Amino acid sequence: MLKDKNIVLGVCGSIAAYKSALLVRLLVKAGANVKVVMTTDATHFITPLTLSTLSKNPTLVDYFKADTGEWNNHVELGLWADMLIIAPATANTLAKMANGLCDNLLSAVYLSAKCPVYFAPAMDLDMWLHPATRQNVSRLQSFGNIMIPPGNGELASGLHGEGRMAEPEEIVAFLEAESKKKFLLTGHKILVTAGPTYEAIDPVRFIGNHSSGKMGFAIADVLASMGADVTLVTGPTAQTSKQQNIKRVNVTSAAQMLEACLSVYSDVKACIMSAAVADYTPADVATQKIKKQDGGLTIELKKTTDILKTLGEAKGAGQILVGFALETNDEEMNAITKLQKKNLDFIVLNSLNDAGAGFAGDTNKITIIDRELKQTSFELKTKEAVARDICDKVAQMING
Repeated sequence: MLKDKNIVLGVCGSIAAYKSALLVRLLVKAGANVKVVMTTDATHFITPLTLSTLSKNPTLVDYFKADTGEWNNHVELGLWADMLIIAPATANTLAKMANGLCDNLLSAVYLSAKCPVYFAPAMDLDMWLHPATRQNVSRLQSFGNIMIPPGNGELASGLHGEGRMAEPEEIVAFLEAESKKKFLLTGHKILVTAGPTYEAIDPVRFIGNHSSGKMGFAIADVLASMGADVTLVTGPTAQTSKQQNIKRVNVTSAAQMLEACLSVYSDVKACIMSAAVADYTPADVATQKIKKQDGGLTIELKKTTDILKTLGEAKGAGQILVGFALETNDEEMNAITKLQKKNLDFIVLNSLNDAGAGFAGDTNKITIIDRELKQTSFELKTKEAVARDICDKVAQMING
């Protein structure tokens, strides 16, 4: 899957830089065209000559070539690359990437790149666990960059724990698996819902909830990156898609979302209902703004049509329907009940009792429960990483 791919490998100043030589060799052996960009600190751990010899291309370190005064065009490098891999990625470089700092050639290439970006962290345990590093990693993932997880073992300091750069063989296997994912959903139409619904009280006011739409938009982006033809039906939100080939349908109310979903549902292979749809809507909507009066105000509510249940009843043979359960109590029992009552193929459970999960934030913690009631729980992750777990499950079901 890496044959004929143009790969820029960024090498940073870590003891793990010695592994870059084998990584270059493996990438070239897989048929990739490799160009290496090093930070100045990286040259203290491995020579540019070594990586040039193995890559069969000049290794670049500085903006300017000392002998001629010519500059190394970071923009051209960023456009040339089909993949940018930063391995090892130090805490320093991760911080620069996360905050847009551009004081060396590698960071300039990163900011110019239009391709997928992968980073393999390499640092000591305390550096890896520091809140600043964790925040930088989360921010990079929110940009759509993909982390190749560090290993757990003995570190250069003598400590034992996370922070070891993944082995070169693991990195190549990871990249090949990611390349395959880009084709897993090609030709499949998938419907995603996102955001809240707003149920009008009068022309000014509404009943709504705190959903930001981040989870649904992340899911739509991942599906599109895997080749799916994605229709995203979204309630009111400021979120935007990173993938340009997503068909976005804007709605406001639960009734409008139902109509939009039904208009495409029969043609889709899968539907992921991540929207936080209102369960109730005002029975009567005032045509004029309701003025403040003495005493209280009573608004009669009626049930909205259950979109998930409606789609579950209409589900055709071979269709996949996924729902979400955001719970505050009896989480597992409530999620299983919803899974079964609404004819879902699996349900994504998260709890407001879990720190970092729920509305508006950039992270989530989920458990996937399937029709056989098998549960798969995941650690707290960015919503982009959570989206990848959910989409991997959908792809697995579609492809058997």
